[in-house]
Amino acid sequence: MDAPSQLLELRRISHAYGERQVVKDLSFSLGKGAIGCLLGQSGCGKTTVLRCIAGFEHIGDGEIRLNGHLVSGNGSHVPPEQRRVGMVFQDYALFPHLTVASNVAFGLHGMDKAARAGRVAELLGVVGLEGAADSYPHQLSGGQQQRVALARALAPRPDLLLLDEPFSNLDVDLRERLSLEVRDILKSQNATAILVTHDQHEAFALADEVGIMQDGEIQQWDTPYNLYHKPVNRFVADFVGQGVFVEGRVLNPRQVEIELGILTGDIPHECTAGCQICGRGCRVEVLLRPDDIVHDDTSAMKAEVLNKAFRGADILYTLRLPSGARAFSLVPSHHNHALGERIGIRLEADHVVAFRKAAPGR
Repeated sequence: MDAPSQLLELRRISHAYGERQVVKDLSFSLGKGAIGCLLGQSGCGKTTVLRCIAGFEHIGDGEIRLNGHLVSGNGSHVPPEQRRVGMVFQDYALFPHLTVASNVAFGLHGMDKAARAGRVAELLGVVGLEGAADSYPHQLSGGQQQRVALARALAPRPDLLLLDEPFSNLDVDLRERLSLEVRDILKSQNATAILVTHDQHEAFALADEVGIMQDGEIQQWDTPYNLYHKPVNRFVADFVGQGVFVEGRVLNPRQVEIELGILTGDIPHECTAGCQICGRGCRVEVLLRPDDIVHDDTSAMKAEVLNKAFRGADILYTLRLPSGARAFSLVPSHHNHALGERIGIRLEADHVVAFRKAAPGR
């Protein structure tokens, strides 16, 4: 029998706490060795989905399959300890009375002493804690404790690793650095993993595929690149990255005109929804990202500097366009302009992200 193409499959699952529906008809799949992420605001249902995958929650409808085997749904519910799923928690959940080595070895049942010691040494090497085997959790920093928790979860070689807001207790700089390191660790172990987070920088640094969640539903499951440049709806466009919407007019299936000029590209289907002929004159809202507007001293188009945020190599300017609309522009920081100054700008957008203009009152 052929191995399943996807290690994890969720097929239209739903879950409720009493009368409150928190997961609604949700589906996605993940291949072996891939890292997925459920990204959304607090209360959107992402941790509940993780708990359903782990087996801590019974689903109301749908199916969950691991390696092609049904683990939830259709009257079946395989208990968590039989799913070969590892978990890394937000609060590390290390045993304070055990050494680092004993914490990592905790789930290694059925192995002789030498094999267990070898696996522990291997994992401590992978996470960069070779010298900490005899230390206790309270002697380690938060980042080191999270590495121990990761090593413990990976030690039994689970089919799937679940990470529930694993970096939220760490400071911003450490969180970003550790998320990149954890990705390297997971890839080196060919581990399949699902991360839950509300931090899109963390999601994009770690995951191959990301699902944007809202009110118990996945709005878009895609690569970070496509979520940023090809959002399927306005919610995803608003949620991912920074940007503003400006008014535009569809000229033809390949062009939209805004006050800064004409954008050329594939016009998303929603721009022309309801138009019998592809949209000549349809009014739309076009998303402009900070990197779509370029500072250019030679340009005749001017914008007023309303605000500026210094970011080291770059300055994020908030600009007032000639129409009064606001936009962002990310400019190298040697272009240091004063508030109220009018600077030259030009449009340099490679992607058209536009949506049909909402009717008044909607």
